[in-house]
Amino acid sequence: MNLRQVFLDTETTGLNPNAGDRIIEIGCVEMLGRRLSGRNLHFYLNPQRASHEDAFKVHGLSDEFLADKPLFAAIADQLLQYLEGAEVIIHNAEFDVGFLDLELDLIARPRFENHVVRITDSLTLAREVFPGKSNSLDALCKRLGVGHSSRTSHGALLDAGLLAEVYLRMTRGQKSLVIDAAERSELEPGLAAIDLRTLELTVVEAHADELAAHAAVLAELDKASGGKTMWRRLPAPA
Repeated sequence: MNLRQVFLDTETTGLNPNAGDRIIEIGCVEMLGRRLSGRNLHFYLNPQRASHEDAFKVHGLSDEFLADKPLFAAIADQLLQYLEGAEVIIHNAEFDVGFLDLELDLIARPRFENHVVRITDSLTLAREVFPGKSNSLDALCKRLGVGHSSRTSHGALLDAGLLAEVYLRMTRGQKSLVIDAAERSELEPGLAAIDLRTLELTVVEAHADELAAHAAVLAELDKASGGKTMWRRLPAPA
């Protein structure tokens, strides 16, 4: 059974939950078996405080717009029930989880990690895949060909959806050499998907001189290690 994955993003009044900044928007996008299910979750929240000017420039959600939205306490049960049993994937997870932990603490609930199967930071994954490069969500979208022309400002649900597409491309082939037809058609228009399981592999046997050269190299390695090479200790294959 494939693990249920939820891509999560938040927008906030500022950068520091310890200084009183709060969550104003949560977006969740569900994926089952590496396919988007369409069962998403989205909330706007009343943070009970004003957004910083720089934060407003990023998310574009005015204090007036948020004034009649529910408090986090009112949606907490629905959110946690939705996330139960899921791997939650967040870009720069430390930031979002810090805010979620604050909100949960304010209503006397356990920390966020206690409500999900695990938390995966896609920023950490991106740094492993693209070391030394910019790995912001915008940079990844551009690098991986994920369309985000409609992204005039940051929105939690939109960003969660973009992250899901980015994640699919970053992990393509991670679990299987077979790329599903829908994913391949998006990446390489006009090319038909090929199921590698239908192909027969040709086995090329080594010649006698190649086997002798290989044995000589192994002998040199064994001598250099003082006879400690592992293949000398293992039983010969039947």
